[in-house]
Amino acid sequence: MKLVTFASKNEKRLGALTEGHVLDLAAASSIPVPALASMLALIEAGPEAWEAARALVSTARRNTMLDLAEIRLLAPLPRPTRLRDCSLFLEHMDVVLLRIAREAAAKEPDPEAAYQRLVSSGKYTLNPLFKRTCVYYNADHTSVSGTDTDIVWPSYSHWMDFELEWACIVGRPGTNIRRENAAEHIFGFTILNDWSARDIQLPLMDTMLGPGEGKDFTNSWGLGPCIVTPDELDDPYQLVMTAKVNGEEWTRGSTGSMYHRFEDAIVQFSREKSLLAGEVIGSGTVLGGCGFELGRRLQSGDLVELEIENIGVLRNRVVRAA
Repeated sequence: MKLVTFASKNEKRLGALTEGHVLDLAAASSIPVPALASMLALIEAGPEAWEAARALVSTARRNTMLDLAEIRLLAPLPRPTRLRDCSLFLEHMDVVLLRIAREAAAKEPDPEAAYQRLVSSGKYTLNPLFKRTCVYYNADHTSVSGTDTDIVWPSYSHWMDFELEWACIVGRPGTNIRRENAAEHIFGFTILNDWSARDIQLPLMDTMLGPGEGKDFTNSWGLGPCIVTPDELDDPYQLVMTAKVNGEEWTRGSTGSMYHRFEDAIVQFSREKSLLAGEVIGSGTVLGGCGFELGRRLQSGDLVELEIENIGVLRNRVVRAA
């Protein structure tokens, strides 16, 4: 299934994408079903409810569906139970660290000599811990936006950037999950855009204080356009990922280049504690998946389109705050 949350007549509804149309799942059911009230309700209801939703989709008639032009897609999971963004793509981290060194060296009288000195210090070499564990930080799960929503950039920042990521949504809760069973706990996958105010973030990164306000502002996390359940994908780790800005391709990568996989994160995050239904686990940025890594910057009014094969396109325009 390709599941969405959509707005129709000022109501949030749970739906399924089918051939360019949307099936309102609650309306398609002959009886009221609490699990169809929202995406989180469906996820928390468990496998039996998921199968019931799948049956509604497979038996739906075209005349019971809504045209996409009639509705507005929202973030598929508007309020995740929790949102963690990880560093599962490590090639990106290697390049970004050297870019940070370049930025720091640019302030010195001899930038090239300063850059070489910084690189040789080892401070801008990826910590081996990133290969031994799934490093993450807790993100703001209350500030999520969907596709075709303008991202109003905070007035305190002048360096706008996107990050091409994807995410898994936890379905089955669990504790001390074994690696061979971890895939069973994935409800589905979606695209994630980790919007970043670079001029606010970078000084904090240099002092190792984490993302801070550079990733903590209104609608700083993009999810969408839908959640794709695993049965829709032959191999989730062989999907093409692209980022376009104003129609120009900036990035092309693959989900297969992850160093750690979502299953590794699920095992780690459930170790001696509970992993909950509705949690979102972000992948981190694919190689070349942000303007900072490419030496390019967004401008107000730019249209950013993140696409992942068989999932869809997460499309947003960045605009300056008034």
